[in-house]
Amino acid sequence: MTGGLSVIDLILHASVVVQLVMLMLVGMSVMSWAMIIQRNKALSIAVEETKQFEDKFWSGIDLSKLYSEVSGKVTVTGVEALFKAGFKEFARLHKNSRQSAAVMEGTQRAMRVGLSREVERLETHLPFLATVGSISPYIGLFGTVWGIMNSFIALGAVQQATLAMVAPGIAEALIATAIGLFAAIPAVIAYNKFSHKVEMLESAYANFVEEFANILHRQAMANGENN
Repeated sequence: MTGGLSVIDLILHASVVVQLVMLMLVGMSVMSWAMIIQRNKALSIAVEETKQFEDKFWSGIDLSKLYSEVSGKVTVTGVEALFKAGFKEFARLHKNSRQSAAVMEGTQRAMRVGLSREVERLETHLPFLATVGSISPYIGLFGTVWGIMNSFIALGAVQQATLAMVAPGIAEALIATAIGLFAAIPAVIAYNKFSHKVEMLESAYANFVEEFANILHRQAMANGENN
């Protein structure tokens, strides 16, 4: 744009309501990008840690040794947290009871609780991204409607109307819509991508819980027969 219709001039000379709408959208965009970067890093780490742990788990390592390694970590998340919760509960119940059914029921319950917590942790910030993606265009549209309405009100107050009189108001109004789309589109793309990753991780966690429960069940049955 040239002359008095530069984007910066339009934003600076926009009405207070339109400026507030733009400021709100920019703030939402900045926050969503910060969460996109954080979630992308967190989910990528979760995928890599899941793969590394499952490789070690299925390598034939002694479960007690693996439990000691996991317990020695300061922070335990993901599939490691499920393993720790399940093995710890299994060892505690198996020490006090020889009924494999009761032991496995408590063990599976502990791992289900852990699974729920891990999925909740993975979904952190996703509702905000969904909100930004869904409402940003409407907030921008509100700013557009307000700006166009003011332009037509100003147009009605003069006897001879020209395009130059209404163009700045309409242009500033359309900028609000553009900023709304700029905030919404990355948020929607990131939300869909991250939701898919969370579903994949949740499926991997659930499969591990079932497979680990089967291993512990066979171990409980074997110990029961020996006793």
